[in-house]
Amino acid sequence: MLENKTVLLGVTGGIAAYKAVEIASRLRKQGAIVKTIMTASAQELVQPRLFQEITGNPVSTSMWAEIPNLQTKHIALAQEADCLLIAPATANIIGKIASGIADDMLSTTVVALPDTTPRYIAPAMNTQMYKNKVVQENLRRLKDLGWHIITPATGRLACGAEGLGRLPEPVDIVNVLQDMEETREADLQGKKVLVTAGGTREAIDPVRYIGNHSSGKMGYALAKAAQLRGAEVVLVTAPTNLPVPHGVEVVAIETAEELRQAVLKYYPEQDIVVMAAAVADYRVKVQSDKKIKKDAEELQLTLVKNTDILRELGEKKTKQILVGFAAETHNLTAYAKEKLQKKNLDFIVANDVTKPGAGFGSDTNIVQIIRPEAVQNIPKMSKEALADLIFDEIAKI
Repeated sequence: MLENKTVLLGVTGGIAAYKAVEIASRLRKQGAIVKTIMTASAQELVQPRLFQEITGNPVSTSMWAEIPNLQTKHIALAQEADCLLIAPATANIIGKIASGIADDMLSTTVVALPDTTPRYIAPAMNTQMYKNKVVQENLRRLKDLGWHIITPATGRLACGAEGLGRLPEPVDIVNVLQDMEETREADLQGKKVLVTAGGTREAIDPVRYIGNHSSGKMGYALAKAAQLRGAEVVLVTAPTNLPVPHGVEVVAIETAEELRQAVLKYYPEQDIVVMAAAVADYRVKVQSDKKIKKDAEELQLTLVKNTDILRELGEKKTKQILVGFAAETHNLTAYAKEKLQKKNLDFIVANDVTKPGAGFGSDTNIVQIIRPEAVQNIPKMSKEALADLIFDEIAKI
């Protein structure tokens, strides 16, 4: 939580500097103590007085401003901070930090920051600037040095172009900080975790597909929970409308076979695999390369069975902890126990999708966690809470 934590907010001279005002406001509403450092370029876009009024604290703008006490200001700010956020971060400040340059108040404070202080940076710039090899190399260096990189959003940029480089919405940035600053036991530190999410799609023709009602919410909650507990996470996801969890490697797929290929690629090096995706059991035998016209009263499709990915993983299992999901409409426990045995799982999470609060698209779930020796009934809870509970059970193994 951010309550009573001192957040050092660095604002640089990107067009998105105006969004930093809302970031400061939202941090304050979360109970954080916000202290702002603005570069000279940022002051050309937003007045420091605005941040002062929002945060209730003086704004640092220069190395040479009058010091109200005997403490050296940049050292004092660095020592007070519980975490540092730079938003927006220009290519200039990214390059300075990566190179160890300290030539203004913000960059000097960064150099003075204790190694244990969490630090976050939210790049925002033109797409071509963001993709520049030097900028990307600098970001990789910062990541290696322990910085949390908040991935830019895609959309319309100030220059009029469409692409990657927008500063994420302030609410999303604050949520990243809040999530990362939650006190969690890092029991998955050093572990590699793969999670699958969403419902796969099997094309009928270029405009139609066979799919299911999975929203991906459970899988995304699992990926986020694993990352917050210190794991290195790969999320293999079918199409969803969900924001990507911070710090997670995402592999986008559509079909069951694409999911299979992605999972098999990463599987040998994983410690934990949680298969939460709703994978289509069948695909169309012959996919039309043109849109099928609705001339006939009936349309017959021949379906062929997809590979049982979970069973294949169970057969290939060496060191991995393997967890499956079973979405059923009846005979929940019996069907789930059968899957548990046939697919060589450590345990299976089963839910009756006909129950209110447990179906596809819901923010909550009601499940059974089934092992060979026991069935554990879990009451209705948020998918985020359930994701943590699942990893609690994995940690016991």
